[in-house]
Amino acid sequence: MAQWICMNGDFVTREEATVSFYDRGFLFGDGVFEGIRAYNGNVFRLREHLVRLFHSANAILLNIPYTIDQIEDMVVETLKKNNLITAYIRIIVSRGVGEGFNLDPFICMNPQTFISAEAFEAFPDRYYETGIEIVTVPTRRNRADVLSPQVKSLNYLNNILVKAEAKLAGVHDGLMLNTEGYVVEGTTQNIFVVSGNRLVTPPCYLGALEGITRNTVMELAIKTGYEVYEKPLTRYDIYSADEVFMTGTAAEIIAVVKVDGRVIANGKPGNKTRQLYHVFKEYVLQDGTSFSL
Repeated sequence: MAQWICMNGDFVTREEATVSFYDRGFLFGDGVFEGIRAYNGNVFRLREHLVRLFHSANAILLNIPYTIDQIEDMVVETLKKNNLITAYIRIIVSRGVGEGFNLDPFICMNPQTFISAEAFEAFPDRYYETGIEIVTVPTRRNRADVLSPQVKSLNYLNNILVKAEAKLAGVHDGLMLNTEGYVVEGTTQNIFVVSGNRLVTPPCYLGALEGITRNTVMELAIKTGYEVYEKPLTRYDIYSADEVFMTGTAAEIIAVVKVDGRVIANGKPGNKTRQLYHVFKEYVLQDGTSFSL
């Protein structure tokens, strides 16, 4: 675990990085966050993550008391303070302490900002060698017209329930559908299907998060010679695909070889998934914010 946490611009030990019982992030999940990766001295697409953080905050009327440039500097300093060049970074902004259990957000004047950087344990190699199995879960994606999935809020209960249902089914991850029955995403990962030379992923308006890794993979796939589309997908499209893979900050690109008990193609990670994975692994060392200890 991280030894030093950047709390409101100052560094404190992880034991000191605490919040009040009345902090709205704790009481109501009232806040936003981002998860970011640093690879060998390069914070991958840090600026894009921070822009998304500020968009999330703006959507819930939360005023982050720093500029993007200031938080960018704080992220780099947190990595240096913890002597890390490869790490998982978490940024959390809570609305702060209100008045008891009053829901009124406008009485909170002091948002709380935390940044941590920790040594990251990547997914086991076997997942990339053999692929993972997922199942469609009963819990549906929150409706986009109620709370936009583009808001990465501290209230992550929708995703947590999906992860619990996947674990109870004995598989690695769950596949979420929206209320209309269209495929949306996994717990923390976007989903792609490969058919011939075409990559297809659900459009964000259906309820999928516009993932940073998702967008990067789409860009790299086009440069590599693939056709890339955003279009609604049903479970039939998943079952009948040549390849299926998921993308996310933690997983990067990982093959899905079985869905709802149905084997995808030959049941092994496909060549196109493997190719994109290697292209992505090279790219993350080049695009982002570089630093040195």
